[in-house]
Amino acid sequence: MTRVGSEKGADGGESLIDVLRRHGEALCLDIGERTLASGGLERAERYVSDQLSGMGYAVSRQTYGYRGRTVANLICEAGPPDHARGYYLVGAHYDTVPGTQGADDNASAVCVLLELARALRERPPPVPVRLVAFTLEEPPTFMTRDQGSRVYCRRAKQAGERIEGAAILEMVGYTSSEQDYPLVLTFAGYPSEGNFVGIVGNIRSRRFGRRLLKGFRRNPDLPSESLFLPLNGWLLPAVRESDHSSFWDHGYPAVMVTDTAYFRNPYYHTPADRLETLDFAFMARVVRSLELGLAELRE
Repeated sequence: MTRVGSEKGADGGESLIDVLRRHGEALCLDIGERTLASGGLERAERYVSDQLSGMGYAVSRQTYGYRGRTVANLICEAGPPDHARGYYLVGAHYDTVPGTQGADDNASAVCVLLELARALRERPPPVPVRLVAFTLEEPPTFMTRDQGSRVYCRRAKQAGERIEGAAILEMVGYTSSEQDYPLVLTFAGYPSEGNFVGIVGNIRSRRFGRRLLKGFRRNPDLPSESLFLPLNGWLLPAVRESDHSSFWDHGYPAVMVTDTAYFRNPYYHTPADRLETLDFAFMARVVRSLELGLAELRE
């Protein structure tokens, strides 16, 4: 039995760290590159869907066509079933750039999403939460109408869905003794050690992000920092580089939960973004912080 929300197993059982590592091995080693061309995208979709189904979730596929192929966002629901007053969303993309295992980008986030899902089955959140594994976040589809999260947001708008806030997990598995920042943030007082998780939002997302941050800071084992920017982040384009910007551009509040990507991880988008670089204890703490953050969203 896995004790989700703890880094240690009970009665000799598998620890959360062990389970996260097992997901990472499946995604990075068994599947590897997760692109359409490699065939890994379909295998990753199947793995994520099977894992969620095995936890007892009813998983739906939001499908669409891309270059003659069918791709899909994967969706399941946790918490109270009534979405009449809106819902919250936690998401992560499961594809990679070509030629890489995509360990931090973005297997780390998929692993965390899966174990958050397990935690929410055991301890349901106080608010409706939709869990979404997005397809086709990476180039050449990033910032195009074929990006999985843009398809999702477009259809949500058309359906009149009320998304109260989206927390997008983007690279949450790398720690370092050093931490870089964009030049404009160099003297902003952020930590010099890369051992924290960042919550990045636009101004519209500030209320949601601060409530989430309050929950994160209830976890003394994981430092957390925040940044909220005007103009949907266009003054600092680096902060737009994930699925949260799809939500910003469609008028939904959203934050990116991140280890700060290439401002910390030198292996970003290279073949060196490998399983052995991941800090699974850090990822286990991210799972716990997310659970605390969602609990803070109660009415």
